Order: sequence, then C-alpha cells, then structure tokens
Amino acid sequence: MPTTRIHVRHLPNGPDCERLAQRRLESALGRFGPRVRAVSVRVTDLNGPKGGPDKRCLVAIRLERPNRLVLVEDVHAEPAVAIGRAVDRAARVVARAVRAVDDRRCLQIGW
Repeated sequence: MPTTRIHVRHLPNGPDCERLAQRRLESALGRFGPRVRAVSVRVTDLNGPKGGPDKRCLVAIRLERPNRLVLVEDVHAEPAVAIGRAVDRAARVVARAVRAVDDRRCLQIGW
C-alpha cells in the first residue's frame, strides 16, 4: 500500500473510523498496486464538537500513471457510510483512469 494518511477530527469514535478507512482503502485500491502513489483521507464533523448529522469524508488519491489527483467527497449522518461511499467512488474513478491509459497504450502498440 502506498503512503496513506488518515485524519479524523471532532468524532468520538476516531480510532474506529481510522481502522475502517484503512481496511476499505486496502480492499478497494490494493489491485492498483504501484500506480497509486499516495492516499489521504480526512473524516470530519462539519458541525465541529457540537455534533450534528453531517460527517464528511474527503479522499485524495495521487496516481503515478496517469499522473493525476483524484478527489472524492461524501457527506452522511454516519461516518462509516461516508467513508465507504467515498472510498468506493474513488476506486471507480481510479479504475477508469487506469483503464483509459491502458486502452490508449494498447491502441498505440496495435493490440
């Protein structure tokens, strides 16, 4: 797995969110191997310490080939749902980017 940073702010179950995010990232991005250079996940309560139903998960993935930054955000009342949806969507975007590069390469070499 590439360099991974996970930050959780203003949530009482921060360590649980960090472990969940790590597991989901490994599962969703493991197949892309060396193409993923760095991953950053930020999970925050938009209302801060006063609470509320809006937990935000922002996933940033730096790709090696293609050289691209993927940003995905999700907001939900439950942090686990926001993490899951954001990571799943980010994995789909990464898959599309990688597939596009591979398709272009196949066309160039005549496959």
